[in-house]
Order: sequence, then C-alpha cells, then structure tokens
Amino acid sequence: MIEITIEPLTRAAYAPFGQVIETEGAQHYPINGGMTERYHDLAKVELAGIHPRPLVSIARGQPYALPLTLRMVERHPLGSQAFYPLSPRPFLSIVAPDEGGVPGLPRAFLAAPGQGVNMAMNTWHGVLTPLDEVSDFLIVDRGGDGNNLEEYFFPVPYLIIERR
Repeated sequence: MIEITIEPLTRAAYAPFGQVIETEGAQHYPINGGMTERYHDLAKVELAGIHPRPLVSIARGQPYALPLTLRMVERHPLGSQAFYPLSPRPFLSIVAPDEGGVPGLPRAFLAAPGQGVNMAMNTWHGVLTPLDEVSDFLIVDRGGDGNNLEEYFFPVPYLIIERR
C-alpha cells in the first residue's frame, strides 16, 4: 500500500482541485448598517447539464480514524461540491488529479478550524471525512437531471497517514 501523508490545507496547494473556503484574506465589506461583515464570493459554484439547480444541504458525518485506508474516490461531472464544517472540528479533504479519465496520486489535506472546501466540477475526491467526532457540514452542490456521480475503486488502496 502506498502511504499518502496528510498536508495542511492552503489556498495555493488546493488550487488545482478547487477553492478553500475561509474568511482569512478574503474580500469583505460591511452590510446591514455596519452590523455585519460580509465575506464575499468565497467559492465558484459550478452547475452544468440539464435543468441544473444549486442544492444546500446539511450532512452529519461519522468520524474516521487515522491511519485511513482509501479504496474509492468519486467525482461530479456536472457540478462543484462544497463542504463547510458547522463546528471547529478537523476534517480531511482527499482529492486526486485526473489522469486520462482515472484518478492520479491522491493528496490529503487537513482543514483547520474555519476552513471549508469547494471541489471544482469533475474533481476526483474522497467522501466526507470528519475526524475525532460526529460533525455536521453545510453542503452546496448540484441538483437536476443527469448522472452527476462517478466512482473509482483503486486496484491497490492507499494509506492516509499523519506527518511523522
């Protein structure tokens, strides 16, 4: 099994796969008579296909333990998918580049408190992966007609590990 070391989630490292959703360094301005600060346009929501519409959901994820065996990734060819935690608990975003229609070498990113991710349309990624405790996430993705899910099972799984 090939080991994949977890790395910190940064905008630069995650850019090939989508956007990091966070307020740090984001464009912002006051609204509501100065009582609210709006952090604006944090992710590119992508919708394609027939009758696309944005979906806003909440998912409650069971925690995963490390090291983690990665057997499968998925992608959504008709829309982006965002995961934003509703608590300061850690989670992993596991993504992989596309190499001729199949996923390449995965990368695992550890989100810091206050960070979420928006995976670009057609990006190979692991499932929602909270760590430590049951965690709720706001999800923004695509609804509408058409098949928006492809799964890929690795012939040899990967082992996701913490830095040593």
